[in-house]
Amino acid sequence: MRKFEIGKEYSMRSICNQECVWTYTVIARTAQTITISNGKEVKKCRVVKKISEYRNAETIYPLGQYSMAPSLVA
Repeated sequence: MRKFEIGKEYSMRSICNQECVWTYTVIARTAQTITISNGKEVKKCRVVKKISEYRNAETIYPLGQYSMAPSLVA
């Protein structure tokens, strides 16, 4: 399974508007949480185990988990 790496940048796109891109840098991690920063704010997100196993890569939802929420994938 691919995992988030400290110091590396990850990006995700909006489902509705492909020009809308969020970029986050991983600043810390544990086995179940990832701490990310976009340069303005720091967020701590929990790894979604079921989706991560399906994708074979760690997955988090920095903007919240709802029907069309963008996901950040390692």
